[in-house]
Amino acid sequence: MVKGLYTAYTGMANEQKRLDIIANNLANSASVGYKEESVTSQAFDQMLTLKIKDASEAFNDHPIGRMSMGVKLGEVYTDYGQGSLRQTSKTYDLALEGKGFFAVSVTDKAGNVSTQYTRNGSFTMTKDGYIVDEDGNHLMGEGGEIQIPTDAAAVVIDTTGGVYADGVYVDTLKIVDFEDYDYLTKQGDTRYQALEGATEANSNALVRQGFTEQSNVNVVSEMVEMISITRAYEANQKIIKSIDGTLELAANSVGKV
Repeated sequence: MVKGLYTAYTGMANEQKRLDIIANNLANSASVGYKEESVTSQAFDQMLTLKIKDASEAFNDHPIGRMSMGVKLGEVYTDYGQGSLRQTSKTYDLALEGKGFFAVSVTDKAGNVSTQYTRNGSFTMTKDGYIVDEDGNHLMGEGGEIQIPTDAAAVVIDTTGGVYADGVYVDTLKIVDFEDYDYLTKQGDTRYQALEGATEANSNALVRQGFTEQSNVNVVSEMVEMISITRAYEANQKIIKSIDGTLELAANSVGKV
């Protein structure tokens, strides 16, 4: 019976983690460039159970089969699938159609500079002419941080990432893809850091100026999954209550015999 309590507990803990991930997906369903997360579940390694000193087995240990020890969380993974494109007609709103990431220069609180990657193309221009994201990180080009002349009347970014100010070529956006996305770790909600061993690959993504890529979260399916998780959680709760009642009855009744 105690094992039953543990099994139900592992089920509740697993469903709680799944619920947390779905809640985060729903909270970011309107975030530009957000990619949906999911989690896998897997069983603990089964253990061999034995009858120990059972009179019916002449007091010899006798194997009776293998027993599952409950469920545990598996891998939390990201769905990098394409999100829908939304037209904004803003000059510095950019979207990628295809596989790849924008490269941005990120400076942490200690002053260390690193390159991170994002699908969030909601950019603006600073008074100094730099193109930055919502956190002030600079958009990178092949030649470094992109800087537009502040007096430029028209800025055009073509589908290959070429940046032109009043018809004059400035730079080309640095669009990066990776051979294996398992070497990317999340930084915040929409940025990624490449881990050691990550291999860059050429990106064939097309740049769409005046568009943003919406999150790839399907709100309806997430809500359905949330209901399913809630019911599974409640079922495990009922199991714990049932076993607890049985233990209480056994303790009180057996003690009186």
